[in-house]
Amino acid sequence: MKLKAAAPDLPLWKRLLWFGAIWAGGVLTLGLIAAVIRFVLRP
Repeated sequence: MKLKAAAPDLPLWKRLLWFGAIWAGGVLTLGLIAAVIRFVLRP
């Protein structure tokens, strides 16, 4: 099974945009979770 994009004809800049958006969302989510954990575990 070959790994293939949903739209192979997608321009490179759109793919980079999607990658950046997903990466930024993941970083923001991880940061938010880390902040909540720090807030909850604060002595």
